[in-house]
Formats: sequence, structure tokens, C-alpha cells
Amino acid sequence: MTFTIRSRSIGVAAALALMTLTPSLAHAQFMQSPSPAAGVGPGNNEQDPLNEQRAGERAMSGRLSRNNRTRRQTAPVTPSAEEVQAAAQGVLTATNTNCQITESKLLGQSPNKESLYEVACAAGPGYLLLTSTPPVATDCMVLAYSAEQARARDPEADVGSQCSLPANDNAMAVITAFAKEAGVACTVDEGSIIGAKPGGAVVYEVGCAGVEGAQINKAASGWEVVSCMELVSANATCRFTTPAEQVATLKGWLAGSEAAACDVSQARYMGKNANGSFYEAACNGADGVIVRFDTAKAVQQVYPCATAQQVGGGCKLTTTAPAAAPNS
Repeated sequence: MTFTIRSRSIGVAAALALMTLTPSLAHAQFMQSPSPAAGVGPGNNEQDPLNEQRAGERAMSGRLSRNNRTRRQTAPVTPSAEEVQAAAQGVLTATNTNCQITESKLLGQSPNKESLYEVACAAGPGYLLLTSTPPVATDCMVLAYSAEQARARDPEADVGSQCSLPANDNAMAVITAFAKEAGVACTVDEGSIIGAKPGGAVVYEVGCAGVEGAQINKAASGWEVVSCMELVSANATCRFTTPAEQVATLKGWLAGSEAAACDVSQARYMGKNANGSFYEAACNGADGVIVRFDTAKAVQQVYPCATAQQVGGGCKLTTTAPAAAPNS
């Protein structure tokens, strides 16, 4: 059986060398016992029955001794479930990987006795664990993403070992939990790893039901969140957020404010400064507006497009003639 672990597409997992592993629980292969002796005694046709019996006993004893030595030399020791979990926990501890093991499995062992384990965790992704020097823990979702990217380039690509425990087929549950931790307040309906930042932080895209999603990643200081409207303004894309969901998001933020009457048809993130963040809304059948929000997305000020030329370069979604200069 061959196990390989690779992370081709993103730098979040340590690059693991190709390994050929033999099953640790393979059946022992015993040497074939020699055939019984044809005869014992002098070169005549008659045999002493007692000598023949003793010779047979000696031959049987020799075969049993050889078989016992062969068993001791070739039969692997099957580790218990407790031993497997303890060894897997050792790799998790050595790699500072946070995982409360709910299931563990020994996948194989290399000729130089490096073992490969898979574990499922009570929360978050599972891992493949390698007892190399130093030991390595590789996120199951990262492995799956790497395999997806490799197969997109070459359907016949060798994608290496992948996680197979049913409990590790949990990408949406993991991403939903991460989104909640990051403060993305929506009903998550789609999600995926989309890459990694310099330094290795995994970046996830979160899609939301009816409103805009975001990209999130876990930094040393906590979760970083970039909304899809911010990403679109920087010429990036969100696969799981539609323009209609961006419109619905901005319209929701305007509820209860002086701009609530705007039937938003388009939405645009403009940027932020020390005073807050700025968005433009195009309004069906009415002049558009630029709105400044605080960090909680409460409306702080509304600027009609007709008089907002000095606010972030003015409106781009609404074609409105500048207000006439007062008569002097």
C-alpha cells in the first residue's frame, strides 16, 4: 500500500516527501516447512520403527522451532486502539495542533518506521499525522483543496494521501463554525478554502444566504474578515456572493435611517478613514446617496450624490448633475 502526502497549491502545510509505506497490520508471511524425510537408517529396505518414530519427532521439533523463529522475525505487532490514539496525540502535541481526538486510525508505516495516522477532532478539521523528524500535522481540508487544484490541472494527477474517516467529511460544518468565530453574522450556505496568505494562514471564502459573504483567515491576533463588497472594490471576486446579495446587504444597513427610502439597485464600497466606512447606493427612481457608517454599520451621515463630489471622488453609480452654484 502506498501513502503520499503533498500540499502542492498552498503553503500552509509543510511539504512532505513521497513515502512508500507498507501496511502495519499485514498478515505475517511464514516460510514454508521442509518436506518430511524419506527414510532414516542403514541403506536397506527395512526401517527400525523406533528409530523412524524418533527421527520424525526430531524433524517435527525442528520445523516448529524454525516456524517460531520466523513468526518472531516477521509478524508485526498490532497496536491497540489506545496505543494508536496515544501515538497520534503525541504528534498533535509536538506540532502544537489543537485537536480533541474523537477517532484515530493508523494508516501505515514506512520502512524506516515513520507512521502515518488520521484523526478526527471534536471541533474543526481532522488531520493526517506523520511521525517524521520533525513530526507533521496536515489539515484534511487543506489536503482536499490541494487535491482539487491538482486534479483541475490534470485529472490523472497523483494527489497523495487524503483523509478518509467519515467524520472528516465536514468542510461546511468547519467553515460555518469558523465564520461564527470570525463574527460573520449570516446563515452560511457555501464555503471553501481559496488559498493562503504569505506566512501560511489559510484563507476561506464564506457564502451567506441572501446577503454578502466574506473572506476570513485566522491571524495571530484573531480572525481577519474582508467583506465581498470590499473585495469587489479592489477588483477581486467572491464566488459565493451575487450583486443582488450586495444590494440586499446595503439596503438592510439603511433601514431606519434617513436613507431608508432608497430602493437600492446597486451598491459600492468606497473605502474608509478614521471617521468610518463609506458606501454608495444607487436608488431606483431617485438620486443616489453616499453613506458613512460606523464600525457597527450604523448610519452616521448621508450625502446626496448631487452634493457629494468631494466625498471620495463622488458618486460613480448615479449620473447626477452637480448642484448649481448659488447666485452671487
